[in-house]
Amino acid sequence: MSLSAGKRAHLDKLSNKAGIIAAAAMDQRGSLAKSLASAKGVAQSEVSQEMMEEFKVAVVKTLTPHASAILLDTEFGLPAAKARASNAGLLLAYEKSGYDNTQPGRLPDLLPDLSARRIKELGADAVKILIYYTPFDSAKVNDIKHAFIERIGSECEDQEIPFFLEFVGYDHNGGDEKGLEFAKLKPQVVLKSMEEFTKPRYKVDVLKVEVPVNAEFVEGSSVYKGASAYTRAEALGHYRAAADVTDLPFIYLSAGVSNAQFTESLAMASEAGTPFSGVLCGRATWKEGIPVYSKQGLDELQKWLDTEGIKNINAVNAALGAAKPWHSRLS
Repeated sequence: MSLSAGKRAHLDKLSNKAGIIAAAAMDQRGSLAKSLASAKGVAQSEVSQEMMEEFKVAVVKTLTPHASAILLDTEFGLPAAKARASNAGLLLAYEKSGYDNTQPGRLPDLLPDLSARRIKELGADAVKILIYYTPFDSAKVNDIKHAFIERIGSECEDQEIPFFLEFVGYDHNGGDEKGLEFAKLKPQVVLKSMEEFTKPRYKVDVLKVEVPVNAEFVEGSSVYKGASAYTRAEALGHYRAAADVTDLPFIYLSAGVSNAQFTESLAMASEAGTPFSGVLCGRATWKEGIPVYSKQGLDELQKWLDTEGIKNINAVNAALGAAKPWHSRLS
């Protein structure tokens, strides 16, 4: 791939001196409000703007000294963006939280008051888009998503701001994405999604991808739960096969799993020799702080972040030893 000078300069701000993207994520909105409400034992409507902002500021202020960048949203995250460490670049989410559940296909939408230009004007170094995607959904559904991504890619190219595309797989038949049957399908969902969005027409600069296996179903993994979808050798093969379909820089997302499961997944990526360029890791570092904040308040959350939160992000950073610089993928 090739990049404009403007995009390269922004990517430098998002990575460490070795060219590795060791980024944290705190752009959750609906899911965070739901989790805070559940932990507090109240209706989601009782989670205020101030609570959301306070939680995000605490997490970002504590964890960004240990990250190369932070991903935030504009709805609740702008105070946190101002509170981030000076070493951390900034990515901002462009999409609405969640998806359209009034029709099939988990169709995405954009925040109506944003554009790539406005995201850049807010001081961001990258535009992030999340879509729910499976190559096994109908051609009509996926054609809508393909056009959606094409438009955003062109916007980002015009503004010379990097485009990070995150795709999260799902079962188009309504099955459990955390279950054994989807675990067996997941390698193909990830591989075919990476293959699709590598195409130049989308103008994606960095793929933010799920690991191609569920570590809980890998025989012999440290988080194995007893039901097998793949042997360890098969799992490593899935990592390599997915990596082989793209020449773009790609980074792994934590997808809401535990810190132990994510670090095990990164260990397998390293063992497989995949040329991933880092991570964009959210809930695996801070989600256990949600009940602390909800039940005990900000001071106790800060104590948790200063110990467990920092330990979690450092565990992820330690798993990046085999990562390859994003610029090694450039022509």
